[in-house]
Amino acid sequence: MPYSALFLSAFIAATLLPAQSELVLIGLLAAGRVDQGLLLVVGTIGNTAGSVLNWAIGRGADTLLGKRRFQAAAKGYERAARIFRRYGQWSLLFAWLPVIGDALTIAAGVARLPLLPFIALVAIGKAARYAAIIGGQTWAMNW
Repeated sequence: MPYSALFLSAFIAATLLPAQSELVLIGLLAAGRVDQGLLLVVGTIGNTAGSVLNWAIGRGADTLLGKRRFQAAAKGYERAARIFRRYGQWSLLFAWLPVIGDALTIAAGVARLPLLPFIALVAIGKAARYAAIIGGQTWAMNW
């Protein structure tokens, strides 16, 4: 059950919906009796899967961003698209960043970046972030 809660919160947090999977992760670590390695894997998979949803949305974003009710989203997307154009697929290592990360994953879909390199780069960045949180929380609890 705790792992499914982390997966779901990580998935939602990677989409355009507001969520904080880090809070769930820290709560699970503080409660104890969980496998930290499994938390890392489950959180990374859930968060990466949510980013794949964004990538798929990006494949059809051109039609959405031209509509009036998506004008605010279009401004954030344009900023991410500039970053993506400048740094290319390597910018996806930072897909874990709040706000801009979601837009980067959508920009990758718009740019028609193939799915396998997308998944690899996003997963590396997200795994590093979860590993840092787990390491920091473990250190703090043992200090």
